[in-house]
Amino acid sequence: MLLRSRSAGTAVRATSIRRRENPMAHRDLPGLRRAKTSDHAVIVECIARWWTDSRSPERARELSRLLPRLFLQFFSQTSLVLEDDTGIRAFLVGLYAADDDREAYIHFVGVDPELRGRGFARHLYGRFLREAAEAGRREVRAITSPGNSGSIAFHCAMGFEFEGGDRVVNGVPVHSDYDGPGEDRVCFRRAIAPAG
Repeated sequence: MLLRSRSAGTAVRATSIRRRENPMAHRDLPGLRRAKTSDHAVIVECIARWWTDSRSPERARELSRLLPRLFLQFFSQTSLVLEDDTGIRAFLVGLYAADDDREAYIHFVGVDPELRGRGFARHLYGRFLREAAEAGRREVRAITSPGNSGSIAFHCAMGFEFEGGDRVVNGVPVHSDYDGPGEDRVCFRRAIAPAG
């Protein structure tokens, strides 16, 4: 399946993105709750463990540095955790912009590899988008790295559009040095309708 971003007019292959039933409809699946500051150490451990399927253990630990404790200290009420009796199985760390009361931002999302492909990330995004709309936000933003084709396809499938960049890589607009020298990013935005 090809997904097309209206703003960039480019196509992204999304073979693994399909509409799924609500994962919360199953009794044996994790429960949703607000994140807590005390979740930080566990989430950092999850990042280091869950991302070893696509990175070396060292690179996975480096990735966990993108989520300092302050995100759960100050944005726990806009961040979500899915857990079961074995612990945290998925999470979304998001926030509402302080400088623009119309915007929200999804900073980091993770799903245990054992649960991937079952709609958990879609459910977390859906909940965050709904709550952001209820809070009066009208746009949600997110970023990913240009090499993360799964994340790019997922965001397109979730209705996000590309923000134009300063160059195009594999048909996707990229912002060079977005997070510092050599740290290029793909930027997304999605308009959300008012709640009600």
